[in-house]
Amino acid sequence: MLFNSLQFLIFFPTVTTLYFILPHRFRWFLLLIASCIFYMAFIPAYILILLVTIVVDYIAGILIEKSQGKKRKLYLLISIVANIGFLAFFKYYNFASTNLTELAQFLHWNYSVPVLSIILPIGLSFHTFQAMSYTIEVYRGKQVAERHFGIYALYVLFYPQLVAGPIERPQNLLHQFREEHSFDYRRVTDGLKLMLWGLFKKVVIADRAAVFVDTVFNSPGDFQGISFIIAAALFSFQIYCDFSGYSDIAIGAAQVMGFKLMDNFNRPYFSKSIAEFWKRWHISLSTWFKDYLYIPLGGNRVGKPRWYFNLFFVFLLSGLWHGANWTFLIWGALHGLFMVISAITAPARAHLVNFLTLERWPLFYKALRILFTFSLVSFAWIFFRAPTISSAWYIVSHLFSGLGDTFRHLGDAGYRAHTIFLDQSVLRVLITIGAILFMEGIHFLQRHGSIRHMFAAKPLVFRWAVYCLLLWSLFFFGKFGEKQFIYFVF
Repeated sequence: MLFNSLQFLIFFPTVTTLYFILPHRFRWFLLLIASCIFYMAFIPAYILILLVTIVVDYIAGILIEKSQGKKRKLYLLISIVANIGFLAFFKYYNFASTNLTELAQFLHWNYSVPVLSIILPIGLSFHTFQAMSYTIEVYRGKQVAERHFGIYALYVLFYPQLVAGPIERPQNLLHQFREEHSFDYRRVTDGLKLMLWGLFKKVVIADRAAVFVDTVFNSPGDFQGISFIIAAALFSFQIYCDFSGYSDIAIGAAQVMGFKLMDNFNRPYFSKSIAEFWKRWHISLSTWFKDYLYIPLGGNRVGKPRWYFNLFFVFLLSGLWHGANWTFLIWGALHGLFMVISAITAPARAHLVNFLTLERWPLFYKALRILFTFSLVSFAWIFFRAPTISSAWYIVSHLFSGLGDTFRHLGDAGYRAHTIFLDQSVLRVLITIGAILFMEGIHFLQRHGSIRHMFAAKPLVFRWAVYCLLLWSLFFFGKFGEKQFIYFVF
């Protein structure tokens, strides 16, 4: 079930109303049934996959807590293997079999691995990582094993964040299912406002930007340098608004019912470095890799060569987590290289800044760092968005082709329409750019705190004027084609 669908428009208020009507002791059961219905709206049979992993992890958590020594490690290993096993089979089997077959053909071996007709379960990577965090935290002694099977199942299946996060930790979420949440007008309206903001980012910005991006990335041979630069920049905003829009709706929907989910984004395109970007982008995933992989590998508490390896390896796996395609691996490898190069060149860059006295112009220096970071991130997004390595390489190798012709032909209406406006009308261009500027203006205002708290201090007439403007823009500028969220396939 999509957040931007008519189904959800009926589903959410129905479930929420029943939630507040029912006595507290029955609410967990309502949410569990509602979450199953929500997930089964995609492919009903795949609920069985979640059920198997839920049973395995539920039993493993109890056995880990009761055991000592090697048995604890054994039960944890069984849980991890079960989760990674399902993820590997459904997400990576065909990728591995195709590449092994191609390698065998290259080596002239008579060897073939069958490709299976399997569909990736929606959000498999998200609820797999959330389930793994539970057994790992029980093993570490930071979480008591959950005895109530229904509550644990709800922890994995909780519908607002089931298919695209945030990836929650058991310490934050499990206890909330036992707490009684009464109807609170301020909390409910705050949650609804966040949902409205997330929907605006999805249908007014992301889905509109997608039209421009798809035009270029689906037929790169028809375009040249400046078109690729524009499309890459627009995809940066498309994927941010698509994914953060989902997170806003998820967090807002949970907040309406009284649940607090972790923030997943914090104005990432205001980052002044790649390291800062990853503290602001998909926070629940980056902290997951940090806590369960980077730190256990030694983090930065090892020698520099090992530290650089740890950085690169974690980001390489992050790319693989996103999808079974070489393009995702390259995307992860690029971010790993960015991080390693940044660490290696830090002293030299500090000397250069001092030599150029850039700190005398702090606003200029800050803007320069933000622009450079955004450029690196947008460059890496090319590989993330491109369907194949060959198309990604074509775009990268032609990024600066024909730039000299751009200024000479700007007066040509046909050239502008194709190369600058990417075969879209001027009105569509203005709506998309205007919506992006509006969003970034809001983000700029948020630099000192929550925009919702700022609005709360404004007069009632002003607040409602802004809310009505958002609703009006949704109805008149939103693209309501029930376009799937990008991260559903991960």
